[in-house]
Amino acid sequence: MINDTTNGKLLPHLFELLEAHRSAFKQARPFWRAVGLVFGELFSFGRHTVTQELLSLGITEGDWSAWYRLFSRERFAEEKLCECLLRETVPHVAEDQPYCAAMDSTAIHRSSLKMPGTSWLSDSRFSAFRPGIHRAQRFLHGAWLTPLEAGYSRAIPLRFLPAFPPKAIPTEMPARREWEAGLQFLQWLRGGLDQAGRKAQKILVLADGSFDVLELWRSLPDRVILVTRTARNRCLYYLPKAQEHPGPGRPASYGERAPHPSDWLHAGLRNWPCQAVPVRGKTISMRYQLLGPFLREGLPDKPLFLIVVKGLHRWVGKKKPHYKHRGPSFYLVSAVPATQGGWQLPLPITTLLTWLWQRWEIEVAHREMETGFGLGEKQCWNKRSAILSVQWSAWVYAILLLAGYRSWGLCSGPPTPARWWPGAKRWSFTTLWRSYRSELWNQHEFRALCSTSLNDWWNIPSWLTGLSNSVAAASRI
Repeated sequence: MINDTTNGKLLPHLFELLEAHRSAFKQARPFWRAVGLVFGELFSFGRHTVTQELLSLGITEGDWSAWYRLFSRERFAEEKLCECLLRETVPHVAEDQPYCAAMDSTAIHRSSLKMPGTSWLSDSRFSAFRPGIHRAQRFLHGAWLTPLEAGYSRAIPLRFLPAFPPKAIPTEMPARREWEAGLQFLQWLRGGLDQAGRKAQKILVLADGSFDVLELWRSLPDRVILVTRTARNRCLYYLPKAQEHPGPGRPASYGERAPHPSDWLHAGLRNWPCQAVPVRGKTISMRYQLLGPFLREGLPDKPLFLIVVKGLHRWVGKKKPHYKHRGPSFYLVSAVPATQGGWQLPLPITTLLTWLWQRWEIEVAHREMETGFGLGEKQCWNKRSAILSVQWSAWVYAILLLAGYRSWGLCSGPPTPARWWPGAKRWSFTTLWRSYRSELWNQHEFRALCSTSLNDWWNIPSWLTGLSNSVAAASRI
């Protein structure tokens, strides 16, 4: 019998998602091994290596080579696996709404100097005034942002593309920059939606300042709206006027030079519109200015709008007053031609301001995958498996999260077992993992390893055997 706290929804949705990805595997045996590793991820309480997952499943005898060959040989196609995942997310977004995504680069910490794809990269764990370096693999993380519910959203990974620098240990993938991997993700995402019958649907992509690159703006696919943070001293120009340079010769590509984005904060603008934005269960007021269109230096054919969001510096709270500080931010947005001439925003400013807050969800996904889900812990040293094992872990995390989203939405998760705290408005990742284990332990194949009564002496040996498998899998060896 399924536990009442989970309502028995997770496993049916998870099995449906696994069956929807069967076509990405070349044979049935690799597919069922992959299914076993998915459940091994749930029951690995220590390191998420292939060995630990097999131990948690009780597979202590036999040859484990076939399990490792899932990543070192071409047992499944990573791109086709992600295409299946993309098709599963499409029904959750209405056709008249933009398909929202986010992309960011992340570094998978490594300790080896010879592992394929590793190089010395800057370490974000150090302070800004004393930066440091570490050995890591750099990947481009492209994620789908679920539709908003009470100001909440989640970032579900769609693809993890390698973005190794030229000095990295050679792999099967060529070296490329972050924006090049981001452009590949945008082209793949646009093509996937077109194949799913959503050719008219726009894609809204949120990115940080590292993607504010001229080459990316030039190669942006059609019907893709890019919103990136930009530097406070970015060089911008007004559009050229038609009456300028009436004589012979080439017409001007740029107009007069515009103020830097930070200069608008002190330009004496009195009218700063205020927009109330729902963010994580509460409402936040954003004071902003919509300026432009402008032209970036080196990009005369792509007009862009500038959004300046004013910072916050004041005392808040009545019972416990505290000083709240939030610095200003500056964003560039793709401009589209207007029906009556000129240029306009591709989406309403309210929609853009609302989604700007949700880009942080991709950072939350990074933290959960790297610290709680063991992303990058699989000890695979092959040129192919060093990349594919990371992409595999991100895919498993995505389908587990998508099954939870289909079961509960964002704000209707099961209650926590604690009596003194009812739980957050949005269910946490810990609640999701606990619910999976609760449902599986009520199944015959994954029965619980402990009992409230020890009078049944005939079953004690089987309990101890299962317990030893879990202890071995949880040990950090």
